Amino acid sequence: MGIGNIGLPGILLIAIVVLVLFGRGKISGLMGEVGKGITSFKKGINEGQQELEEEASETAKDVTPADDKDKV
Repeated sequence: MGIGNIGLPGILLIAIVVLVLFGRGKISGLMGEVGKGITSFKKGINEGQQELEEEASETAKDVTPADDKDKV
């Protein structure tokens, strides 16, 4: 019996055991911390993407050679 075939009854049993061992307060606090971690991770990813896009747009702004700018 592997982990892949636990099934719904097994998951419910594990959830009940965890709830009894740790209590509802600790579990809700832990889930709150997990949520904060996920939120900060997504924020970091978005900030990194914005920085990359800004760098790409700065390099793509002016591709005209310096000596041809006055000839237009």
